[in-house]
Amino acid sequence: MQKMIIAGVKAGVFTLSFLSFLVFSQTSNFPNKPIHFIVPFAPGGSTDATARIVGQRVSEILKQPVIVENRAGAGASIGVQYVSNAAPDGYTILVVSPSIIVNAASGASSGYKPQDFEVVSFASNLPMGIFVNEKVPANTLEELRQVALKDRLSFATAGTGTPPSITCENLFRIIWKSDVTHIPYKGSSPALLATVSGETPITCGAMTGVTPFAKQGKVKVLAVSSEKRLASLPNVPTVIEAGYPQLRDDLWTGIFVPKNTPPEIKQKLNQAINLAIQNPEVIEKFDANDLVPMGGNLEQNSAYYASEISRWIKTIALVKVK
Repeated sequence: MQKMIIAGVKAGVFTLSFLSFLVFSQTSNFPNKPIHFIVPFAPGGSTDATARIVGQRVSEILKQPVIVENRAGAGASIGVQYVSNAAPDGYTILVVSPSIIVNAASGASSGYKPQDFEVVSFASNLPMGIFVNEKVPANTLEELRQVALKDRLSFATAGTGTPPSITCENLFRIIWKSDVTHIPYKGSSPALLATVSGETPITCGAMTGVTPFAKQGKVKVLAVSSEKRLASLPNVPTVIEAGYPQLRDDLWTGIFVPKNTPPEIKQKLNQAINLAIQNPEVIEKFDANDLVPMGGNLEQNSAYYASEISRWIKTIALVKVK
């Protein structure tokens, strides 16, 4: 019996050693094939822009192709759930906004929890804006409030349950007590174009791509969620200046992997992304899209992610969004 136990222990040690060898072999030569960045929104928005700008540089650093795939729909849930079901091997990576938290926390049948993912990096940060079609008779948030209390208006966002939809539900319905109808689109770019064309009078969304239309006079940006005014639109007040500090909901872009991805892979990806966002060409492209580089190590990013989960849960409870 004792010999059998010893033999069993030896067999167990051999098995564990073999498994450890396999894990080491898989991580030590990572990456050895193309990496897929999954963006759960339509092309053209801030998350998509960050994925493509950073992905190109990460590809050069890691010497493997980085393929950006857009899997839009259901307020980002389709793309997020796709990554949650992927192998935790570092080859299928989620590039997403705070929607990863908002969808799950708002009671939607998202099919995942924010804790199903581990953050590799927060690549960029971007202010959210509230902007209107040129024909809307409002040049400030206060003027828009007066119009909203008299007329039936609608607002576009990148989808139901996305952070901009939460923010503007809070503004229109809770703070203003007005009846402004939400029109969800499959991404921030389609939402922006809806307001440019006059199809939907208001958009709440990321500021990527908005500045050129604002300078052409096709949309009027009434406020931005950043702490300071944007250099590209110095005459546009912040939500704090407009009297709504509770709307300080910037739109970060986080890069996530499925839970249980090996630490060595997360570390390698984190280092590559930090190098990428420090590159002068990347910074120049970020500036052109009103994006601000973030970065940080794995521990810092994990702590920030936990704080963001807590903050958004409180906001969603206040707005009672479903």
